[in-house]
Order: sequence, then structure tokens, then C-alpha cells
Amino acid sequence: MTERGGNAVRRRVRYSQSSDIELELSWHAVTDVGVRREVNQDSYVAMPPIFAVADGMGGHSAGEIASAAVVRRLAELGGDRDASREQIVDALGDAVDDIELDAGETELGAGTTVTGVAFGGGSCDGEPAWNVFNIGDSRVYQYFKGALSQITLDHSVVQHLIDTGAITEAEAEVHPHANVITRAVGFNEEPIPDYTALALIPGQRILICSDGLTKELTDVGIQHFLATMPAAEDAANALVQHAKDNAGRDNITVIVIDVHAVGDVRDTGALLDGEDLDEIAEQQSGGFEIPEPVSAVGDRGTPGRPE
Repeated sequence: MTERGGNAVRRRVRYSQSSDIELELSWHAVTDVGVRREVNQDSYVAMPPIFAVADGMGGHSAGEIASAAVVRRLAELGGDRDASREQIVDALGDAVDDIELDAGETELGAGTTVTGVAFGGGSCDGEPAWNVFNIGDSRVYQYFKGALSQITLDHSVVQHLIDTGAITEAEAEVHPHANVITRAVGFNEEPIPDYTALALIPGQRILICSDGLTKELTDVGIQHFLATMPAAEDAANALVQHAKDNAGRDNITVIVIDVHAVGDVRDTGALLDGEDLDEIAEQQSGGFEIPEPVSAVGDRGTPGRPE
């Protein structure tokens, strides 16, 4: 387990080096070994403008080495600089070299998923945007105006089978290849992320997580905690704790990011348990529509390895 960066409450950060727009964000990251594993092979970085989770895989300590290499390289993009798609993929390429050097020869190889968001390196029609990136089956979600949206698409055998109509989502939950991914960082392969541009707006809550969370909580459960926990810290801790309570079969890592303000536009309220959350979000949004991903690039990779 490697952690880079720290948590923050209502931190003001500059959107990009070429922009005068300031963002007001809160974020909270938590990682836990879970109930059944002895070693935590997850790692994360939470250093604006970049936030990411990596879930390592491989024998013995190989997964831990791989996830650590990725977050160390991505952390180099943190601080007073922009994080473009080109810089992200360059960092991941450097991480592949680091993994090969640090892990050496292992029977199962060494690799990791990576998923996250970054700002300052692109826009949606000229407006501030998150650059969402993904390799593997860790995920990025958006909660906004009472609705939960999965922004990333898993690179996994079961997702491919779902896409082709071979199995249903219910069947995917119990499929024997549920843990096999089709793309990873490592294994001496070129990293090929999918990218998605997502509007960055006040009132938005972003969740980045490893599959240790999504193995234990359905989307309904995830939405419940994102909707009812008023602070990013509360939401992150509740998600991890309930994943452990449900079985905690894998390492669990989450980052929750709250967008309080973008420039002069602010989120003026807070989510309240027991209230009409849709109505509250409508009042807070200032007329914003639910942002949808506007672009995604990347190809299906080669078959990966079991965790």
C-alpha cells in the first residue's frame, strides 16, 4: 500500500495554469486491507490536480509493487501544474518501466489497475472539466442531482460478455471469470487508458474506488451513502466500513471528492438525510443539467491476468 497526498476540506485550488478560475473542493481518501486479505495491494494518490486509485495484482508482493509504482509516477503530476492526457499516459509508461525493474521476474507477473480524475488538462466546450481515465476494473462514479452514474467502463472478461449479450449483469456477479481483467498497467505492455471528459460543476460528488468496494456494495448501496453522508470524509468512511461489514473479501480503497464551487458559481446547500434529495440537488445546481461523459477514447486491450 502506498498513499500519496492528504485529505482536505474546502480547499481552494487553481483550475489550470492558464486560467484564473478557482475551484473549492473537499476530498477524502481511505484504504483498508479488508477482512480476508493479509496484504493491502491497493494504492492511491490525492494531490490536485490528480486523484487516482490503483489495485495491484500478481504473486506475493508484486501487486503492491505495481500499484505503488503507478501512484508514485502520477503523484509527480500533483501540485501547481496541469495534468493533461499526454502527461498521464507518459507517467503510466514510466510506471511500467518501474514495475519491470522493481518486481523482477515473477511467476504471475506484476500489474495493476488504475482509474482516476484530473483537471486542468482539458475542457468540455471550453468549460472546466474532469479528465477521467481508466485501465482495468476500478471505477469512477458521479453522484449529482440525486442520480448515480458509472463514468468508467470495466476492462474485464465479464464486461465484454455483457457488451456482446452473452451474459446478463446478474450472471456476471457469479461468473467464474469475474476477477479477470483485459487491460492493466504492467506485464511489460503499453498502458492504454480510456479517457472521458466530464463537466466539472458545483454540487457534484465524485467517487473513485477499487473493486473491493463494488464487490460488496451494489450501485443502490453506493448511491445511498453518497446521497446521505453530508461530508466527503463521512461518505468515504461509511462506504469502506459497510464493504467490510458485507464480507470485505478484497482490499478496499475509495476517494470521495466534493465540488463546492467553480469560479463564482457555488453549491449553496448540503445533502440532508430524510429530505427529498432530488429537490435539494435541483435547488443547489443553479440550473445545471446532469453532466454526461462527452468523449472517450481507447481500444480493448489484450487478455489480462486473474487477480
